[in-house]
Amino acid sequence: MQLTDIDFQRLKQAKQLLENPGLAAKITDAIGKPIEQGFALLPKTVSNGIGKVTQMALTKAVDAALFTLKDGANLHSSDKWHKFGVALSGGVGGFFGLSALAIELPISTTIMLRSIADIARSEGEQLSDLATKMACLEVFAFGGQSLDDDQAETGYFAVRTVLANSIAESAQYVATKGFTKEAAPMMVKIVTIVAERFGVQVTQKVAAQAVPAIGAAGGAIINTLFIDHFQDMARGHFVVRGLERKYGQQQIRALYEAIE
Repeated sequence: MQLTDIDFQRLKQAKQLLENPGLAAKITDAIGKPIEQGFALLPKTVSNGIGKVTQMALTKAVDAALFTLKDGANLHSSDKWHKFGVALSGGVGGFFGLSALAIELPISTTIMLRSIADIARSEGEQLSDLATKMACLEVFAFGGQSLDDDQAETGYFAVRTVLANSIAESAQYVATKGFTKEAAPMMVKIVTIVAERFGVQVTQKVAAQAVPAIGAAGGAIINTLFIDHFQDMARGHFVVRGLERKYGQQQIRALYEAIE
């Protein structure tokens, strides 16, 4: 079945969102400071601990946000309200500095995950569907193109392919066991895989906040860019998923990859 003109335009817009410059480039454009400067200023204790903090943040976000949202018929997602919440947490985190990361990141990640689920719902996804829950979590693995991108496993479908087996295995296990302690190891597995990729964006965010004179106002700006980035990833992702349900995965992927 051939795509309608409207659906083809939606696919083009989705690719533009998903393959856009990554978070580091957006932060550099916004605040005029190179991310590399922030990397040089990061204490080793912070750099080494970001992976653990990121995984903890995702785990708490799943418990607090993803599995408490309900299905609905919302035609529009509340993107601005979620941006306000993340900006507020970023402002507080910026005021207290890098030492607040372990407190600020779980809060901002939870708000972002609720925003991602809200966008999914607005694109016709059923939040009670296990596949939708996994797809929401999957969004954190999509980073767009980074400043030093070598094109290896960074494209949208390339990342989906990498995650596919683990997500399918986790979904099947959770569908059988339910969200119980027995299923916890499988959820830890998928969270760990996603956290490895999400941690790249978290490190870029923290590096930007490490630049002197960023402060509370800068923390709010960076967090706004942070959630805006993943709202774009979510919008593109769920538009593609909706088109896949309508036209089939193979056709949509072929058309997506053919778009320049």
